[in-house]
Amino acid sequence: MTRSAAHGCEPCLKPAYATRCKLNQPPSLLDSAKALGLRLLYFSLPLTLTAAGCASMPSKTAGTLATYNNLGEQKGMLSKSRNYVDGNALASVKTVRIVPTTFAQSALPRVKTEQDRALVANALDREVCVALSDKFQIVSPRELADLTVRTVVTDVLPTDKAAAGVSTAVTLGTGAALPVSIPRLPLGLGGLAVEAEAIDRNGVQRAAMIWARGANSIMDNPRVSEVGDAYGLATKFGNEFSRMLVTGKEPEALDITLPSGQRVQSWLGGAPKYPTCDNFGRAPGLAGVVAGKFGAPPEWTDKTPEAHQTIGP
Repeated sequence: MTRSAAHGCEPCLKPAYATRCKLNQPPSLLDSAKALGLRLLYFSLPLTLTAAGCASMPSKTAGTLATYNNLGEQKGMLSKSRNYVDGNALASVKTVRIVPTTFAQSALPRVKTEQDRALVANALDREVCVALSDKFQIVSPRELADLTVRTVVTDVLPTDKAAAGVSTAVTLGTGAALPVSIPRLPLGLGGLAVEAEAIDRNGVQRAAMIWARGANSIMDNPRVSEVGDAYGLATKFGNEFSRMLVTGKEPEALDITLPSGQRVQSWLGGAPKYPTCDNFGRAPGLAGVVAGKFGAPPEWTDKTPEAHQTIGP
């Protein structure tokens, strides 16, 4: 079959296409919509990534680390961090205790409610606890341990709930009408800044990290909550900091290691390897993933333990 000069019908190379590709027949509405969607994605994706795809989130200190002298130069593209790790000292560590995350006084006004602060803090501590369980025995915060981990949220860039709601509606709408959904609108993105350290029994700093990251239009789903982005970023920080302690090396930009069985079980909402990790609540599992796709606030599926107090010194 020859191509129609009027409508650009593709040549029918197989008999199965004969009923759809007839001389002088215009492309269907669905085909046109798919083509338009692919063109929009092709042209908008590079602009979104390079122009306004990330929230600007500078790192910030709160004076809570034992020392800042060990930290190296700032590194990273998405996550900006200054790191220190004593791999030789960490090699002999057997037990770890996790002091619940607090908020620096300067960060408290950035999050209006204690419930939202607790959501962010518990998500961070839960990720650290589960990830560290791959190598260390996690004991109660009241017990002595070879290593003590403590984390302070130094700043939060709140998510604009209205922008997140609009972005969710646009993403879901285009996903229903087109073969691919467009990225999140680069408006009202949130961010998180944290400092953390691990000290030994003698109070000597064996690892430390000052970390900051803004939400990304491509990688972070919008959630209709002022801490929607901070909640997701808290898990990303917990993973990076824990990886540094487990490996004894600064974390690489790309982690291609497969998660352990105990981590998968915990992510799905199952019991953690060590009971003390339950102090930070169970992960919302698949229900949380689905809720996140629809922009639901994290508190709908993540039940934060009421005992967690996040007000720092």
